[in-house]
Amino acid sequence: MLSLFYAPGACSMAAHIVMEESGEAYHPQRMDLAKGEQKTAAYLKIHPLGRVPALTLDDGSYLTENTAILPYLGQRFGLWPSDPMAQARALSVIGFFATNVHPAFAHIRRPERYTEDAAAHAGLQAVGQRMFLSHLQQIDAMYAGRDWLSDQYSVIDPYAWVFYVWGQRIGLPMSDLKNFTAFKDRMLQRASVQRVMADEGLKL
Repeated sequence: MLSLFYAPGACSMAAHIVMEESGEAYHPQRMDLAKGEQKTAAYLKIHPLGRVPALTLDDGSYLTENTAILPYLGQRFGLWPSDPMAQARALSVIGFFATNVHPAFAHIRRPERYTEDAAAHAGLQAVGQRMFLSHLQQIDAMYAGRDWLSDQYSVIDPYAWVFYVWGQRIGLPMSDLKNFTAFKDRMLQRASVQRVMADEGLKL
């Protein structure tokens, strides 16, 4: 049985939604980041960076990082494109999310990761916020004229959902992003999203 290590409101929310969407029994392993549970010796053996998500597989081995976990879960649960070109495009989107969108947000919330100079934190945060909003606008354009980022609902969409939640959290004008907001409304109709939002104590 799969075990998912996640933390409320973190990027692990994407995999959490996918697990709930699948209907497959799994072990949800909720982590309290504020208490440092991700830094314990036991967890660092699973994820050496002390971050979420992490996934324990049926054979007891582990997967870390959304770039690996989401494609794996997508293929396992039929939430991944079958056409090779569509698969490549899906990987491209996941790569964009993981290497551009997420780091921009980290500049806002975790500037200490990028410099030890506390005086530079405000500048990093300002640049990060501009970058993050620009990336959200790009995601908004990606949803123009379509319900989902692939030919049907897939694991890419819960990953995009994470960034909508984050944008709302820091007070960005998310309602101005009409396509992204329409996507948000579609996601809120899904029982899996409703369960995860309730479990993680989140509201939009």
